[in-house]
Amino acid sequence: MYARRRHVYFAMMGTCLALFVLAWAVVRLWSIPVAVGMCVVAMVIPPLAAIVANRRGPDDRWWDDPSGDPKSDEWWDELDGKKRR
Repeated sequence: MYARRRHVYFAMMGTCLALFVLAWAVVRLWSIPVAVGMCVVAMVIPPLAAIVANRRGPDDRWWDDPSGDPKSDEWWDELDGKKRR
């Protein structure tokens, strides 16, 4: 899951860079409003790419899963009130 999200992230960021470079290297020669529109689209992509990259998948560990250290897990369970002695 992580590798697929990473590939999607890099594809989105590559698209963002390509849009920006093409807008001001090529498209601006024919139409400045279209180049500005391409930059606006490129501006929206990075936040969406960050959301995609940081999305929790079904196989990902969640924040409250046991860490594997019994002493640490016991201490956190005691703080959370899960286990009473």
